Amino acid sequence: MTEPFQLAGLSLDCADPESLARFYLGLLGGRVLWNDEHSVGIRIPSGLTIAAQYVEGYYPPQWPGTPAVYLDLAADADLDLCEQHALAVGATPAPVQQDPRWRVLLDPAGHPFCITTRVMAN
Repeated sequence: MTEPFQLAGLSLDCADPESLARFYLGLLGGRVLWNDEHSVGIRIPSGLTIAAQYVEGYYPPQWPGTPAVYLDLAADADLDLCEQHALAVGATPAPVQQDPRWRVLLDPAGHPFCITTRVMAN
């Protein structure tokens, strides 16, 4: 039996969908799929669709501590250079860094994401 589902995308709650979508376009590349009053969808080069969606009264998760789904991004061999790129497009360092092989950053809406040179394999 084949798997009944495929991952269609990832939705991120936020107060400002346009700025969050611009951030991920600057970080990961891609193109805008839609932009309406409630959400902005982008498709990144890997084929994943990321939807930044407006939530009234949005507040960001706290790292560490708040249960959350977050992105793990594979970086090239220079972790420091990749971190500098993320910071240049609007990320901020998370207050707690738990492992030197990973950098935990926050997107403009406060969602944590990690970058690493480690490749996650099956």
